[in-house]
Amino acid sequence: MGEGGGRKDFGAFWVAQTLSVVGDSFALIALPLLVLHATGSVARMGLLTAVGGAASVVAGVFAGVVVDRLDRRKLLIATDLVRMVLYALIPLAWAAGPQIWLLYVVLPLAEAVGMLFSVTYVTVVRSLVPADRLTQANGRLNATAAAAGVVGPLCAGLVVAWFGAAAAVGVDAASFAVSAACMSLVRFRGPLRAGKPAEGEEAPERVGVWRELAAGAAFLGRHPVLRTLTVLLSVFSFLTLGLNDLIVYHVKHDLGQGDGAVGTVFAIGALGTVVGALSVAMIRRALGFGAAWIGGVALCGLALAAVGSAGGVAATAALTALFLGCVSVAGTCSMSLRQEVTPEHLLGRVTSAHWTIHYSAAPAGAAVLTWAAQHYGTAWACLVAGSCCLLIAVLALLTPVRSPAPA
Repeated sequence: MGEGGGRKDFGAFWVAQTLSVVGDSFALIALPLLVLHATGSVARMGLLTAVGGAASVVAGVFAGVVVDRLDRRKLLIATDLVRMVLYALIPLAWAAGPQIWLLYVVLPLAEAVGMLFSVTYVTVVRSLVPADRLTQANGRLNATAAAAGVVGPLCAGLVVAWFGAAAAVGVDAASFAVSAACMSLVRFRGPLRAGKPAEGEEAPERVGVWRELAAGAAFLGRHPVLRTLTVLLSVFSFLTLGLNDLIVYHVKHDLGQGDGAVGTVFAIGALGTVVGALSVAMIRRALGFGAAWIGGVALCGLALAAVGSAGGVAATAALTALFLGCVSVAGTCSMSLRQEVTPEHLLGRVTSAHWTIHYSAAPAGAAVLTWAAQHYGTAWACLVAGSCCLLIAVLALLTPVRSPAPA
Protein backbone atom coordinates (compact mmCIF):
# COMPACT_ATOMS: atom_id res chain seq x y z
CA MET A 1 0.00 0.00 0.00
CA GLY A 2 1.44 3.35 -1.01
CA GLU A 3 2.08 6.14 1.46
CA GLY A 4 -0.70 8.27 -0.01
CA GLY A 5 -3.14 5.36 0.16
CA GLY A 6 -2.10 4.67 3.75
CA ARG A 7 -2.81 8.29 4.74
CA LYS A 8 -6.23 8.13 3.09
CA ASP A 9 -7.07 4.87 4.86
CA PHE A 10 -5.99 6.22 8.22
CA GLY A 11 -7.92 9.42 7.54
CA ALA A 12 -11.13 7.48 6.83
CA PHE A 13 -10.58 5.37 9.92
CA TRP A 14 -9.93 8.52 11.95
CA VAL A 15 -13.21 10.07 10.80
CA ALA A 16 -15.13 6.87 11.56
CA GLN A 17 -13.71 6.62 15.07
CA THR A 18 -14.43 10.29 15.76
CA LEU A 19 -18.03 9.95 14.60
CA SER A 20 -18.50 6.96 16.91
CA VAL A 21 -17.27 9.05 19.86
CA VAL A 22 -19.61 11.90 18.90
CA GLY A 23 -22.48 9.43 18.66
CA ASP A 24 -21.71 8.09 22.13
CA SER A 25 -21.72 11.63 23.53
CA PHE A 26 -25.17 12.28 22.02
CA ALA A 27 -26.49 9.18 23.77
CA LEU A 28 -24.84 10.31 27.03
CA ILE A 29 -27.02 13.45 27.04
CA ALA A 30 -30.18 12.38 25.25
CA LEU A 31 -31.04 9.09 26.94
CA PRO A 32 -31.05 10.38 30.54
CA LEU A 33 -33.12 13.35 29.38
CA LEU A 34 -35.69 11.05 27.77
CA VAL A 35 -36.08 9.27 31.11
CA LEU A 36 -36.22 12.53 33.06
CA HIS A 37 -38.78 14.11 30.72
CA ALA A 38 -41.02 11.04 30.86
CA THR A 39 -40.72 10.14 34.55
CA GLY A 40 -39.12 13.06 36.41
CA SER A 41 -37.10 10.48 38.37
CA VAL A 42 -33.33 10.63 38.82
CA ALA A 43 -33.50 7.12 40.29
CA ARG A 44 -34.89 5.81 36.98
CA MET A 45 -32.04 7.60 35.18
CA GLY A 46 -29.54 5.89 37.45
CA LEU A 47 -31.14 2.51 36.85
CA LEU A 48 -30.75 2.99 33.09
CA THR A 49 -27.09 3.92 33.56
CA ALA A 50 -26.59 0.86 35.77
CA VAL A 51 -28.16 -1.50 33.24
CA GLY A 52 -26.05 -0.08 30.41
CA GLY A 53 -22.89 -0.22 32.53
CA ALA A 54 -23.53 -3.83 33.50
CA ALA A 55 -23.92 -4.80 29.84
CA SER A 56 -20.63 -3.07 29.04
CA VAL A 57 -18.87 -4.99 31.83
CA VAL A 58 -20.13 -8.34 30.57
CA ALA A 59 -19.22 -7.49 26.97
CA GLY A 60 -15.76 -6.38 28.05
CA VAL A 61 -14.98 -9.84 29.38
CA PHE A 62 -15.71 -11.55 26.06
CA ALA A 63 -14.86 -8.79 23.55
CA GLY A 64 -11.23 -9.84 23.16
CA VAL A 65 -12.19 -13.40 22.27
CA VAL A 66 -14.68 -12.20 19.64
CA VAL A 67 -12.18 -9.74 18.15
CA ASP A 68 -9.54 -12.47 17.85
CA ARG A 69 -11.86 -14.80 15.96
CA LEU A 70 -13.60 -12.51 13.44
CA ASP A 71 -12.46 -10.24 10.62
CA ARG A 72 -11.88 -6.91 12.36
CA ARG A 73 -12.78 -4.63 9.46
CA LYS A 74 -16.12 -6.37 9.04
CA LEU A 75 -16.61 -6.28 12.80
CA LEU A 76 -16.08 -2.51 12.94
CA ILE A 77 -18.63 -1.96 10.16
CA ALA A 78 -21.11 -4.40 11.70
CA THR A 79 -20.94 -2.81 15.16
CA ASP A 80 -21.61 0.63 13.70
CA LEU A 81 -24.57 -0.65 11.68
CA VAL A 82 -26.04 -2.50 14.66
CA ARG A 83 -25.83 0.62 16.82
CA MET A 84 -27.42 2.65 14.01
CA VAL A 85 -30.42 0.30 13.95
CA LEU A 86 -30.72 0.14 17.74
CA TYR A 87 -30.67 3.89 18.27
CA ALA A 88 -32.95 4.53 15.27
CA LEU A 89 -35.65 2.49 17.02
CA ILE A 90 -35.96 5.09 19.79
CA PRO A 91 -37.13 8.17 17.81
CA LEU A 92 -39.39 5.92 15.72
CA ALA A 93 -41.03 4.53 18.86
CA TRP A 94 -41.17 7.95 20.55
CA ALA A 95 -43.29 9.27 17.68
CA ALA A 96 -46.17 7.35 19.27
CA GLY A 97 -45.31 8.51 22.79
CA PRO A 98 -42.64 7.75 25.43
CA GLN A 99 -41.58 4.10 25.54
CA ILE A 100 -39.33 3.90 28.59
CA TRP A 101 -39.11 0.13 28.47
CA LEU A 102 -37.42 0.35 25.06
CA LEU A 103 -34.51 2.30 26.55
CA TYR A 104 -33.81 -0.55 28.94
CA VAL A 105 -33.58 -2.88 25.95
CA VAL A 106 -31.67 -0.67 23.51
CA LEU A 107 -29.03 0.83 25.81
CA PRO A 108 -27.61 -2.46 27.19
CA LEU A 109 -27.38 -3.90 23.68
CA ALA A 110 -25.81 -0.70 22.33
CA GLU A 111 -23.32 -0.54 25.20
CA ALA A 112 -22.27 -4.14 24.64
CA VAL A 113 -21.80 -3.55 20.90
CA GLY A 114 -19.98 -0.28 21.63
CA MET A 115 -17.51 -2.12 23.85
CA LEU A 116 -16.87 -4.56 21.02
CA PHE A 117 -16.20 -1.62 18.66
CA SER A 118 -13.80 -0.01 21.15
CA VAL A 119 -11.72 -3.16 21.61
CA THR A 120 -11.64 -3.80 17.87
CA TYR A 121 -10.54 -0.31 16.83
CA VAL A 122 -7.59 -0.41 19.25
CA THR A 123 -6.34 -3.64 17.67
CA VAL A 124 -6.39 -2.45 14.04
CA VAL A 125 -4.33 0.74 14.32
CA ARG A 126 -1.10 -1.19 13.67
CA SER A 127 -2.64 -2.43 10.41
CA LEU A 128 -2.97 1.17 9.18
CA VAL A 129 0.36 2.82 9.99
CA PRO A 130 4.02 1.74 10.17
CA ALA A 131 5.36 0.72 13.57
CA ASP A 132 7.38 3.92 13.95
CA ARG A 133 4.18 6.00 13.61
CA LEU A 134 1.99 4.10 16.07
CA THR A 135 2.51 6.57 18.89
CA GLN A 136 1.72 9.53 16.64
CA ALA A 137 -1.40 7.80 15.27
CA ASN A 138 -2.67 6.89 18.73
CA GLY A 139 -2.02 10.43 19.90
CA ARG A 140 -4.14 11.84 17.08
CA LEU A 141 -6.96 9.41 17.78
CA ASN A 142 -6.97 10.17 21.49
CA ALA A 143 -6.80 13.92 20.96
CA THR A 144 -9.68 13.82 18.49
CA ALA A 145 -11.73 11.66 20.85
CA ALA A 146 -11.23 14.21 23.62
CA ALA A 147 -12.22 17.07 21.29
CA ALA A 148 -15.30 15.13 20.18
CA GLY A 149 -16.14 14.78 23.85
CA VAL A 150 -16.29 18.59 24.00
CA VAL A 151 -18.22 19.20 20.78
CA GLY A 152 -20.57 16.23 21.08
CA PRO A 153 -22.31 17.14 24.36
CA LEU A 154 -22.62 20.78 23.31
CA CYS A 155 -24.24 19.83 20.00
CA ALA A 156 -26.41 17.25 21.74
CA GLY A 157 -27.66 19.85 24.19
CA LEU A 158 -28.54 22.22 21.35
CA VAL A 159 -30.36 19.52 19.37
CA VAL A 160 -32.29 18.49 22.48
CA ALA A 161 -33.22 22.12 23.22
CA TRP A 162 -34.41 22.77 19.65
CA PHE A 163 -35.91 19.44 18.54
CA GLY A 164 -36.18 17.22 21.62
CA ALA A 165 -34.19 14.36 23.11
CA ALA A 166 -35.63 11.75 20.73
CA ALA A 167 -34.34 13.74 17.75
CA ALA A 168 -30.87 13.81 19.33
CA VAL A 169 -30.94 10.01 19.49
CA GLY A 170 -31.83 10.04 15.78
CA VAL A 171 -28.72 12.13 15.09
CA ASP A 172 -26.77 9.57 17.10
CA ALA A 173 -28.05 6.80 14.82
CA ALA A 174 -27.11 8.79 11.72
CA SER A 175 -23.56 9.30 13.02
CA PHE A 176 -23.05 5.54 13.17
CA ALA A 177 -24.32 5.17 9.60
CA VAL A 178 -21.72 7.67 8.36
CA SER A 179 -19.05 5.98 10.48
CA ALA A 180 -19.83 2.61 8.87
CA ALA A 181 -19.63 4.20 5.41
CA CYS A 182 -16.21 5.66 6.20
CA MET A 183 -14.98 2.34 7.59
CA SER A 184 -16.04 0.56 4.39
CA LEU A 185 -13.49 2.70 2.51
CA VAL A 186 -10.58 1.66 4.73
CA ARG A 187 -8.05 -0.88 3.51
CA PHE A 188 -5.96 -2.59 6.17
CA ARG A 189 -2.50 -4.08 5.78
CA GLY A 190 -1.82 -7.63 6.98
CA PRO A 191 -4.15 -10.16 8.63
CA LEU A 192 -7.20 -8.84 10.42
CA ARG A 193 -7.57 -11.69 12.85
CA ALA A 194 -5.21 -12.20 15.76
CA GLY A 195 -5.78 -15.93 15.43
CA LYS A 196 -4.84 -15.87 11.72
CA PRO A 197 -1.01 -15.77 11.59
CA ALA A 198 0.99 -14.07 8.90
CA GLU A 199 2.93 -16.22 6.46
CA GLY A 200 5.74 -18.08 8.22
CA GLU A 201 4.30 -17.60 11.70
CA GLU A 202 2.84 -20.28 13.94
CA ALA A 203 -0.74 -19.95 15.09
CA PRO A 204 -0.83 -19.04 18.77
CA GLU A 205 -2.26 -21.57 21.21
CA ARG A 206 -5.87 -20.67 21.94
CA VAL A 207 -7.10 -20.99 25.51
CA GLY A 208 -10.43 -20.25 27.11
CA VAL A 209 -11.39 -16.73 28.09
CA TRP A 210 -11.71 -17.68 31.75
CA ARG A 211 -8.12 -19.02 31.87
CA GLU A 212 -6.88 -15.83 30.20
CA LEU A 213 -8.78 -13.64 32.65
CA ALA A 214 -7.52 -15.71 35.59
CA ALA A 215 -3.90 -15.23 34.48
CA GLY A 216 -4.36 -11.46 34.40
CA ALA A 217 -6.06 -11.43 37.79
CA ALA A 218 -3.27 -13.54 39.25
CA PHE A 219 -0.65 -11.01 38.11
CA LEU A 220 -2.67 -8.17 39.63
CA GLY A 221 -2.86 -10.09 42.89
CA ARG A 222 0.91 -10.57 43.03
CA HIS A 223 1.88 -6.95 42.30
CA PRO A 224 1.45 -4.82 45.44
CA VAL A 225 0.76 -1.50 43.68
CA LEU A 226 -1.53 -2.85 40.95
CA ARG A 227 -3.40 -4.93 43.52
CA THR A 228 -4.02 -1.89 45.71
CA LEU A 229 -4.95 0.32 42.76
CA THR A 230 -7.50 -2.23 41.56
CA VAL A 231 -9.20 -2.31 44.95
CA LEU A 232 -9.19 1.47 45.39
CA LEU A 233 -10.42 2.09 41.85
CA SER A 234 -13.24 -0.42 42.36
CA VAL A 235 -14.54 1.71 45.22
CA PHE A 236 -13.95 4.94 43.27
CA SER A 237 -15.94 3.64 40.27
CA PHE A 238 -18.76 2.54 42.58
CA LEU A 239 -18.97 6.07 43.95
CA THR A 240 -18.73 8.02 40.70
CA LEU A 241 -20.37 6.20 37.78
CA GLY A 242 -23.72 7.86 38.51
CA LEU A 243 -22.28 11.39 38.50
CA ASN A 244 -23.46 12.17 34.96
CA ASP A 245 -27.05 11.47 35.97
CA LEU A 246 -26.67 13.61 39.09
CA ILE A 247 -25.32 16.51 37.04
CA VAL A 248 -28.24 16.29 34.60
CA TYR A 249 -30.70 16.17 37.51
CA HIS A 250 -28.97 19.01 39.37
CA VAL A 251 -28.98 21.32 36.34
CA LYS A 252 -32.58 20.50 35.38
CA HIS A 253 -34.26 20.02 38.75
CA ASP A 254 -32.21 21.97 41.30
CA LEU A 255 -31.15 24.89 39.08
CA GLY A 256 -34.23 24.91 36.83
CA GLN A 257 -32.20 25.24 33.63
CA GLY A 258 -33.00 24.00 30.14
CA ASP A 259 -31.57 21.16 28.10
CA GLY A 260 -29.08 23.46 26.38
CA ALA A 261 -27.49 24.19 29.76
CA VAL A 262 -26.98 20.45 30.31
CA GLY A 263 -25.02 20.21 27.06
CA THR A 264 -22.96 23.26 27.98
CA VAL A 265 -22.02 21.80 31.36
CA PHE A 266 -20.85 18.54 29.82
CA ALA A 267 -18.98 20.32 27.02
CA ILE A 268 -17.06 22.47 29.50
CA GLY A 269 -16.53 19.40 31.65
CA ALA A 270 -15.02 17.57 28.68
CA LEU A 271 -12.51 20.40 28.32
CA GLY A 272 -11.24 19.31 31.71
CA THR A 273 -10.58 15.87 30.25
CA VAL A 274 -8.58 17.43 27.42
CA VAL A 275 -6.51 19.54 29.82
CA GLY A 276 -5.89 16.55 32.08
CA ALA A 277 -4.81 14.36 29.17
CA LEU A 278 -2.41 17.01 27.85
CA SER A 279 -0.85 17.75 31.24
CA VAL A 280 -0.62 14.33 32.89
CA ALA A 281 2.90 13.56 31.62
CA MET A 282 4.23 16.85 32.98
CA ILE A 283 2.42 16.36 36.30
CA ARG A 284 3.79 12.85 36.77
CA ARG A 285 7.34 13.91 35.90
CA ALA A 286 7.16 16.76 38.41
CA LEU A 287 5.40 14.97 41.29
CA GLY A 288 5.98 11.27 40.74
CA PHE A 289 3.35 8.57 40.34
CA GLY A 290 2.04 8.46 43.90
CA ALA A 291 1.50 12.19 44.36
CA ALA A 292 -0.05 12.55 40.88
CA TRP A 293 -2.52 9.68 41.39
CA ILE A 294 -3.41 10.45 44.99
CA GLY A 295 -3.66 14.18 44.32
CA GLY A 296 -5.92 13.54 41.33
CA VAL A 297 -8.27 11.35 43.36
CA ALA A 298 -8.33 13.87 46.25
CA LEU A 299 -9.29 16.73 43.91
CA CYS A 300 -11.95 14.49 42.35
CA GLY A 301 -13.40 14.03 45.82
CA LEU A 302 -13.45 17.76 46.53
CA ALA A 303 -15.12 18.53 43.19
CA LEU A 304 -17.70 15.78 43.62
CA ALA A 305 -18.51 16.86 47.17
CA ALA A 306 -19.23 20.41 45.98
CA VAL A 307 -21.00 19.86 42.65
CA GLY A 308 -24.37 19.00 44.17
CA SER A 309 -24.40 22.30 46.06
CA ALA A 310 -23.26 24.47 43.14
CA GLY A 311 -25.59 27.43 42.84
CA GLY A 312 -25.35 28.06 39.11
CA VAL A 313 -24.50 26.57 35.74
CA ALA A 314 -21.03 28.15 35.64
CA ALA A 315 -20.05 26.70 39.01
CA THR A 316 -21.45 23.29 38.08
CA ALA A 317 -19.52 23.30 34.80
CA ALA A 318 -16.27 24.36 36.51
CA LEU A 319 -16.56 21.61 39.14
CA THR A 320 -17.42 19.06 36.46
CA ALA A 321 -14.34 20.11 34.49
CA LEU A 322 -12.17 19.81 37.61
CA PHE A 323 -13.54 16.35 38.36
CA LEU A 324 -13.11 15.03 34.80
CA GLY A 325 -9.66 16.58 34.43
CA CYS A 326 -8.46 14.89 37.61
CA VAL A 327 -10.06 11.60 36.56
CA SER A 328 -8.04 11.88 33.34
CA VAL A 329 -4.81 12.46 35.27
CA ALA A 330 -5.35 9.60 37.75
CA GLY A 331 -6.66 7.21 35.10
CA THR A 332 -3.80 7.86 32.70
CA CYS A 333 -1.24 7.38 35.49
CA SER A 334 -2.85 4.06 36.42
CA MET A 335 -3.00 2.83 32.83
CA SER A 336 0.60 3.85 32.13
CA LEU A 337 1.84 2.06 35.23
CA ARG A 338 0.15 -1.17 34.16
CA GLN A 339 1.84 -0.87 30.77
CA GLU A 340 5.23 -0.21 32.40
CA VAL A 341 5.29 -3.06 34.93
CA THR A 342 3.33 -5.81 33.12
CA PRO A 343 5.18 -8.30 30.90
CA GLU A 344 4.22 -7.94 27.26
CA HIS A 345 2.69 -11.42 26.99
CA LEU A 346 0.36 -10.66 29.92
CA LEU A 347 -0.57 -7.05 29.17
CA GLY A 348 -3.88 -7.74 27.44
CA ARG A 349 -5.06 -10.15 30.12
CA VAL A 350 -3.96 -7.89 32.96
CA THR A 351 -5.75 -4.93 31.38
CA SER A 352 -8.91 -6.99 30.87
CA ALA A 353 -8.82 -8.34 34.43
CA HIS A 354 -8.19 -4.91 35.95
CA TRP A 355 -11.00 -3.29 33.96
CA THR A 356 -13.49 -6.08 34.69
CA ILE A 357 -12.75 -6.17 38.42
CA HIS A 358 -12.63 -2.44 39.09
CA TYR A 359 -15.73 -1.65 37.02
CA SER A 360 -17.92 -4.59 38.02
CA ALA A 361 -19.52 -2.88 41.04
CA ALA A 362 -19.92 0.52 39.34
CA PRO A 363 -23.39 -0.08 37.83
CA ALA A 364 -24.77 -0.90 41.30
CA GLY A 365 -23.06 2.24 42.59
CA ALA A 366 -24.82 4.36 39.98
CA ALA A 367 -28.17 2.98 41.07
CA VAL A 368 -27.38 3.60 44.76
CA LEU A 369 -26.08 7.14 44.18
CA THR A 370 -29.06 8.26 42.13
CA TRP A 371 -31.49 6.60 44.56
CA ALA A 372 -29.86 8.59 47.36
CA ALA A 373 -30.16 11.79 45.34
CA GLN A 374 -33.83 11.08 44.66
CA HIS A 375 -34.61 10.59 48.36
CA TYR A 376 -32.15 12.91 50.11
CA GLY A 377 -31.15 15.47 47.46
CA THR A 378 -28.20 15.84 45.14
CA ALA A 379 -26.23 18.01 47.57
CA TRP A 380 -26.24 15.33 50.26
CA ALA A 381 -25.53 12.47 47.84
CA CYS A 382 -22.59 14.31 46.24
CA LEU A 383 -21.18 15.32 49.65
CA VAL A 384 -21.14 11.74 50.91
CA ALA A 385 -19.70 10.32 47.66
CA GLY A 386 -17.05 13.05 47.47
CA SER A 387 -16.05 12.52 51.10
CA CYS A 388 -15.60 8.81 50.42
CA CYS A 389 -13.35 9.65 47.43
CA LEU A 390 -11.23 11.79 49.73
CA LEU A 391 -11.02 8.82 52.09
CA ILE A 392 -9.70 6.71 49.18
CA ALA A 393 -6.89 9.23 48.69
CA VAL A 394 -6.05 9.16 52.41
CA LEU A 395 -5.98 5.35 52.47
CA ALA A 396 -3.70 5.34 49.40
CA LEU A 397 -1.14 7.31 51.41
CA LEU A 398 -0.80 4.25 53.67
CA THR A 399 -0.11 1.85 50.77
CA PRO A 400 2.65 1.27 48.19
CA VAL A 401 0.65 3.48 45.78
CA ARG A 402 2.33 6.50 47.41
CA SER A 403 5.68 5.55 45.83
CA PRO A 404 6.90 8.15 43.29
CA ALA A 405 8.19 5.41 40.96
CA PRO A 406 6.58 2.00 41.61
CA ALA A 407 8.46 -0.96 40.15
